[in-house]
Amino acid sequence: MKKVLVLASNLGLWGEELQAPWDELKKAGFQVVLATEKGIVPLPLQLSVDKTFVDPVQEYHVNPAEVVDRIMEILKTGEWDNPIKIADAKASDYDALAIVGGPGSPLDLVGNAKVHRLLEDFYYQKKVMGALCYAVGSFVWARKKEDGKSIINGKTIVAHPKEWDFTGDLPYPLFNATPENPGTDLVTPGFVYPLQMIVEDAVGDNGKVIADPAANREKPVVHFDFPFVTAQSVESSVAFGEKMVEVLSK
Repeated sequence: MKKVLVLASNLGLWGEELQAPWDELKKAGFQVVLATEKGIVPLPLQLSVDKTFVDPVQEYHVNPAEVVDRIMEILKTGEWDNPIKIADAKASDYDALAIVGGPGSPLDLVGNAKVHRLLEDFYYQKKVMGALCYAVGSFVWARKKEDGKSIINGKTIVAHPKEWDFTGDLPYPLFNATPENPGTDLVTPGFVYPLQMIVEDAVGDNGKVIADPAANREKPVVHFDFPFVTAQSVESSVAFGEKMVEVLSK
C-alpha cells in the first residue's frame, strides 16, 4: 500500500482543497498521513464552509452543499484530528507528498523552511509531489543543490491566475476555532503574494506556467510534469485528487 503525506495549513485551510484529494486518495486505497505545522487539526476557514459564499472576483457560489456536508462529516468523525508535525515528517517514510491550499497556506506552509527541506528531500528521492492552489508556491522556494534554482525550474506548472487575485482585506477566521486551535487574527491586504508571477520566475525561460481564468468545475486545470502534480484552485480540487491517484497507480 502506497503512503502519501498531505500537508495542510493551521491558519486558513480551504475545506474542499483538503477534503477532495483526501477522499480520492483514501478511496483509491492509499494510506494517507496528515501533517500540519502545529500538529493540530487543520480547521477550515469559515468562508470555505459557507454554502452561500460567492467569490467576489469570480462571482460564483464556490462551496457546493454536498461538499460542505462532507467536510462537516469529516470534522465530526475526527478524521483530521491527529496530524503529525511537519517537523517530524521524513521523505523516506512516504511514496508521495501533497500540499493543499487555502489563504492560510502562504502563512505557515509556503514560506516554511521545514517544508522546503522536505520538498528537496522528496525531489532527490524522485518521489511524486503535488500542490494545489496557493500551496504551489511552496515549490518556488525549494532549491536544487546543483545550481540553486527552484526544483520547478524548467517544468510546466499550474498556478492560480493573476486575474483571480483577491485584493481586498482578507481575514482568516476558522470554523470551530478553539483556544488551542485559534488560527490567526491577522488581516492581510488581499492574498499574501501574486502566485502566477513568482511561479513564472521560478520555472524560468525553459518552463511554462498554465493559468486559466476561464477554469471552472466543468473545466478544471491540473497538470503532471514529473515529479510535480499541480492544480489551479478550489474548482480543480477533485481533479487534483484524481490526478494524484492516477499518477501513483502507475
